[in-house]
Amino acid sequence: MESARNNDVIVVGAGVLGLTTALVLAERGIRVRVWTRDPVEATTSAVAGALWWPYRIEPVARARAWALQSLDVYEELAARPESTGVRMVEGVLGEADLDRAEAWAAARVPGLRASTTEEYAGRGLWARLPLIDMSTHLPWLRERLVKAGGVVEERTVADFADVDAPVVVNCTGLGARSLVPDASVRPVRGQLVVVENPGIRTWLTSTGVDGEMACFFPQPGRLLLGGTAEEDAWSLEPDPAVASAIVRRCAALRPEIAGARVLEHRVGLRPTRDAVRLEGEVLPDGRVLVHNYGHGGAGVTVAWGCAGEAAGLACPAA
Repeated sequence: MESARNNDVIVVGAGVLGLTTALVLAERGIRVRVWTRDPVEATTSAVAGALWWPYRIEPVARARAWALQSLDVYEELAARPESTGVRMVEGVLGEADLDRAEAWAAARVPGLRASTTEEYAGRGLWARLPLIDMSTHLPWLRERLVKAGGVVEERTVADFADVDAPVVVNCTGLGARSLVPDASVRPVRGQLVVVENPGIRTWLTSTGVDGEMACFFPQPGRLLLGGTAEEDAWSLEPDPAVASAIVRRCAALRPEIAGARVLEHRVGLRPTRDAVRLEGEVLPDGRVLVHNYGHGGAGVTVAWGCAGEAAGLACPAA
């Protein structure tokens, strides 16, 4: 097979994983095109609350390594929040313990500490983490990709055999269920309520004693309220009862949320799998197919780490 430097690499999927993988390839000198069924702004990634922290992703050890690699990039991008959409924001990870599962992050996340009772009534960690405004970040990724020579095309793929390139990268998320096909990819439905921000500057994630999720993320001009994690639920229609429950749970943590005007409802389907599939295979015709999907609720968190690994699989000599 000819070197991919002399041919196109086609990345299928334009969520955060697809765009980031394509960008890494393009900035290594590879000619790359992104084929996407949906506009960048209509992908699942556009719905994300987008706090940097591994959530619903396996295997844990690899996810943490990818997350820390991505953290390096996000900290750099946070110097230009207006253009990149990345800010470093303080908040509380509820039901987290520095001495146990979260010790992996202690050496890398400055100021990670146990939260005080004033900050959170339960056990939690206070942290300053990247919080990404996806309405800004996704267009920024696309623009940087185009500046590096990449191309983004709205084009539906029904079969990888129809993708005419020596190297194909599969970043289709939940679409991999039918396209690969891989029945182990399953949706975990998340619903968010977007409200006017009543002055909240910190984020919070919580799982109360009843096991119900509550989280809020301050983004420019709005506050995102969550959340849900409904396994094997496919509906993209917001459920009014679920929305009311989300607002009620968040208001129990910050009472001023109760009166905030609702701006929008969002639903996204997290592409969850028993383990992220990040590997290459040689197709019968000799072409290379690299899989990079199944990131659950942590696609933004691990995007740059996974992109670097996927790019290395796609073009080892680059």
